[in-house]
Amino acid sequence: MKPSRFTDSQILAILKQHEGGVSVADLAREHNVSTALIYQWRSKFGGMDASLMKEMKELRAENARLKKMYAEERIKAELRQEALEGKL
Repeated sequence: MKPSRFTDSQILAILKQHEGGVSVADLAREHNVSTALIYQWRSKFGGMDASLMKEMKELRAENARLKKMYAEERIKAELRQEALEGKL
């Protein structure tokens, strides 16, 4: 996934501008992004503050780490099972 060229605080600032009454088209033009991206940000981060966004990113990183750990353990278990079946 391509990293965003905007930081979390910049995204929140853009969304705050929109909440303040600036139109999406004007924001898109000003920040050189598509209107669809602003709507995506709004659906994803709307109503959040910086601390909630940080917590969400930390939880996503932890979830990814746990999924990787599970996958590795599952592979080890399958290898053990194959080794046991081969010895019988």
